[in-house]
Amino acid sequence: MPRGVAACALPSGPMPDTSDSIPALPLDAQGILELAARSMFQLFSTVSQGMFLVDLRGRIVWVNEGYQRFFPDLGITSVDQFVGRTVEEVIPNTGMRRVLETGQAVLIDLLTNKAGTFVVSRIPLRDDVGKVIGAIGIVLFDHPETTLQPLISKFALLQRDLDEARRELAAQRSQQLRGAGSGDRRTKYTFASFVGSSPAATEVKRQARRAAQSASPVLLLGETGTGKELLAHAIHAASQRASGPFVGVNIAAVPDTLLEAEFFGVAPGAYTGADRKGRDGKFKLADGGTLFLDEIGDMPQSLQAKLLRALQEGEIEPLGSNKLVPFDVRIIAATSRDLGVLVREGRFREDLFYRLHVLPVRVPPLRERPGDIPALVEVLGEEIALRNGIAPPELLPDAMALLAAQPWRGNIRELRNVLEQAAMRSDAQSIDAEMLRALLREAGVEPAAPVNQPAMATEPAAPDSLLRPLAVQVAELERRAIAASLAATGGNKLATARQLGISRATLYQRLENPDENLNI
Repeated sequence: MPRGVAACALPSGPMPDTSDSIPALPLDAQGILELAARSMFQLFSTVSQGMFLVDLRGRIVWVNEGYQRFFPDLGITSVDQFVGRTVEEVIPNTGMRRVLETGQAVLIDLLTNKAGTFVVSRIPLRDDVGKVIGAIGIVLFDHPETTLQPLISKFALLQRDLDEARRELAAQRSQQLRGAGSGDRRTKYTFASFVGSSPAATEVKRQARRAAQSASPVLLLGETGTGKELLAHAIHAASQRASGPFVGVNIAAVPDTLLEAEFFGVAPGAYTGADRKGRDGKFKLADGGTLFLDEIGDMPQSLQAKLLRALQEGEIEPLGSNKLVPFDVRIIAATSRDLGVLVREGRFREDLFYRLHVLPVRVPPLRERPGDIPALVEVLGEEIALRNGIAPPELLPDAMALLAAQPWRGNIRELRNVLEQAAMRSDAQSIDAEMLRALLREAGVEPAAPVNQPAMATEPAAPDSLLRPLAVQVAELERRAIAASLAATGGNKLATARQLGISRATLYQRLENPDENLNI
């Protein structure tokens, strides 16, 4: 039975009248499929403006008479000059090659070249086992500006509304930025801004929401570019301090000599060149709200003791002043470094570490949640389009598969950079895998090969891997699942049990019994 055709039960009652006066329809799936294929081909060949066939190599093997009327505009004088050549040679701007490579049909598309503008379809042709062996190109309409005028008018109206909405959003965003620059210290993000529905993303949002309900310090752990600052904003926005200021300071970006003044402020006339009125530090600016200490692992040891005292006592002493100033802030710290290693090496105070390490939240890297990449691409694409006044980029399936396979050392920040480069440097709205490969190589990154598509997952495994006791194979699969979940949740056993859909008791049993779980 051909692919895509389901078997159907034949009626058990009396057979329909099949006398010679009434043509009989085939009653088997194969016959119905063949009849439909012939009828559809004849229909397209008759009503379409032109048709042609290409083989798997992209060479044209047949063209109907309707398509031949476009030859003069394409610079072709005879069928012999058309048939046998690659489709790109004779039809500029065609997307037929992509259909051959992906096996995905393009039912409706606009094609513009020397011959004019056309509404076209591109459909892959498959053999009995479903393998692509060629494709058919169909010109549905020529001169769509006249034949499809009502549809084009509606599209133009929708496009105008979309452009107006983009301009309005851009104006609102600009107003927000001006407000932030004029002293409005409010959060920019909520938990809805942390895009992702994968188990890893869901778990980190759950932990962050719980942390938001506490007044204890929060420590965000994760690689650079994973979204730690975004989560800090979201935690503040969901806390009881949401009406207070949100003040952030990137410790790695401030020279060591200025950090103390940045944190604690400066008294009037404290040193030569100091402001006569003095200057408030971040602790004072964040009073009643949240102070976000980004890259806390880069704080010099000389300041760590002063920070610890400020957190313990709830008061600061500005530079050049003998007066203690009380403050009321909630601390959220973040680092991309391993604080445990820094403590053991003597580069980070152990007492400060335990002061901050009350509510740790591990933010997973992008490579641990590849399932979130399509949603991230959509959101980031809209942001890029809004900021640059362009249409959002559209990634083809091969491009999306390539993105999902990358390790993303720079995480979401790197993904955003690649998408923005692709959107700004591409002449077309659609972005394919080849362009992304070129961009990654320009950045010094050798692209990883996409993982096998789902259709390939049904291929039989190596015989040796299957010639083992079934219990051993099941236990091995269980071990891998538990290990992956523990890694994704930072060792959180409750979160691991929830991800795997088992009880904590069952999880502990698996972890404690090496015989049942292959020594996890």
